[in-house]
Amino acid sequence: MKKKVLSILLAATFTVSMFAGCGNSNTTAKDDNAAKTEDTADDAAEEETKDDAATEDTASDGDFNITVNLASEPMTMDPALNSSVDGGIMALHLFEGLMKWEDSGEVANGSDGTADSGKLVPGQAESYEKTENEDGTVTYTFKLRDGIKWSDGKDVTAGDFEYSWKRLVNPETAADYNYMLDGVVNATEIMAGEKDPDELAAKALDDKTFEVTLVNDLNYFEELCAFPAMMPVREDMIEKAGDQWTFDTATYISNGAYKLKEWTHNSQIVVEKNENYYDVENLGPETITFKLMDDQNAMLSGFNSGELDFIEDVPQAEIANLIASGDMKIVDYIGTYYVCFQTQKAPFDDPRVRKAFSLAIDRTYIVNQVTQSGQVEAGGFVPSGVYDADGADGDDFRTVGGDYYKPTDADYEANCDEARQLLADAGYPNGEGFPVVEYLYNTSDAHKAVAEALQFMWEEELGVKVTLNNQEWAAFLQTRKDGDYSIARNGWIADYNDPISFLDMWMTGGGNNDAQYANDDYDALIKQAKTTTDNAERMDLLHQAEDKLIGEDSVLAPLYFYTQKYMLADGIEGMYYCPLGYFFFGYTHQA
Repeated sequence: MKKKVLSILLAATFTVSMFAGCGNSNTTAKDDNAAKTEDTADDAAEEETKDDAATEDTASDGDFNITVNLASEPMTMDPALNSSVDGGIMALHLFEGLMKWEDSGEVANGSDGTADSGKLVPGQAESYEKTENEDGTVTYTFKLRDGIKWSDGKDVTAGDFEYSWKRLVNPETAADYNYMLDGVVNATEIMAGEKDPDELAAKALDDKTFEVTLVNDLNYFEELCAFPAMMPVREDMIEKAGDQWTFDTATYISNGAYKLKEWTHNSQIVVEKNENYYDVENLGPETITFKLMDDQNAMLSGFNSGELDFIEDVPQAEIANLIASGDMKIVDYIGTYYVCFQTQKAPFDDPRVRKAFSLAIDRTYIVNQVTQSGQVEAGGFVPSGVYDADGADGDDFRTVGGDYYKPTDADYEANCDEARQLLADAGYPNGEGFPVVEYLYNTSDAHKAVAEALQFMWEEELGVKVTLNNQEWAAFLQTRKDGDYSIARNGWIADYNDPISFLDMWMTGGGNNDAQYANDDYDALIKQAKTTTDNAERMDLLHQAEDKLIGEDSVLAPLYFYTQKYMLADGIEGMYYCPLGYFFFGYTHQA
């Protein structure tokens, strides 16, 4: 999604020390992904107090409330349709899957005690069994907890999961993440329109038993069961309100720790404790307010004034000093920040042009002088920390695959010489005759600084003219998804720790394939990788796929591998985090 490692270990505990998704607006779109609010304020006085001073509010009435900023207005609040990290974080507070992320009690790497790492445990499921069948398929049988309920008091049943998973793969839903279930028997045929969604091998045996049959063993399947797109939604509410079900607290019924209280568009989303949640007695904040902002100066000002208790982004010029002072924390994050080319439109329909633009990027300058948050230059698309065939006991996928170009500035001059030759071979010697192209990014000081650096490098080294255009987060996601751009900022965070989380999104027609890349040979490699049961063979196929994506076709220009930065107000404890980019606030409290 738009954010590090044995899958078996992940199923038990997702420790930060093991890691480097979906996307968010400040760092991706899981993309980076990225990515990636009805006004029903019943208690205006309480909310006014909260807006003015969050910490004073908690002291005045004994209730603890927390206010955080992740991004601006979300593109969607439907967990099946969301593809951004910020939207995923909100979904993880409002909904709960068969599995969930829980506080491990171990300090997250880099958090200096302000955040623990997350571990994967049963969520709405009480337990599950895994059976390997004679035909090579694998069956998971989940037993649901007793007493699990929706926020309106109705029981959560296995049928709710059956409906939601079938809705996800139904082509009519048009979910970007439908391919996350392509390991389930019949899912691929359903998504291709060859079979009915009712034929998906995910079914309720009774109200408490949910059975899923996979084409073959997936070592990351338990992680998928905690992913937002696989969370249950209410069939009756969706049938009643259609696409508008997320906009009204009367129809936005959830099964997680919190429920929607208010959505004031372009201002804030407020969630409150779900009194029907099975662990409600142990929850911390009475409310969590997600402030919807994209102005980094306002974010930092709000944090310093006490209006905001948590932020991820600050003005670019402030980052180095905030890190040095210890006020800003840096934790691991499995993801890649990259440039995305519209491969179906000239001039970027030519792989030589795409490669030239990629080689002309000085990645060392960007991480050392622009981002300044510990990022590492990217020599490929799949980031460091993602397992290869030998898992935690062997080299990771990036080490095995190596670099597709020399990413450091020591080789920058040679890279630029090759770039100019490629551009000349494409018919644009010294940039002559090259059309003016636009670089699209979402509103952010950090993204603007990267955009300006890229603009200068491309003009200085290639002799081409690049204009810059920024858009608000939700509009940006839609523009990029529609392919209405030439070059765009992009990023991808692992949805689970496996290289296919970064590679299957580029299959022809994929919902997250913003480059609109289409290559039959690439598709065949991914499909073969998804059906083989030999892990070494599978990894070899995935390396071949990345060779084609980056080495041959230069579909993307990876810039750097992410780190995650954040600031948390003093005196707040109990926040935890997993390097897929998710922060959890539901068990926070004041020290």
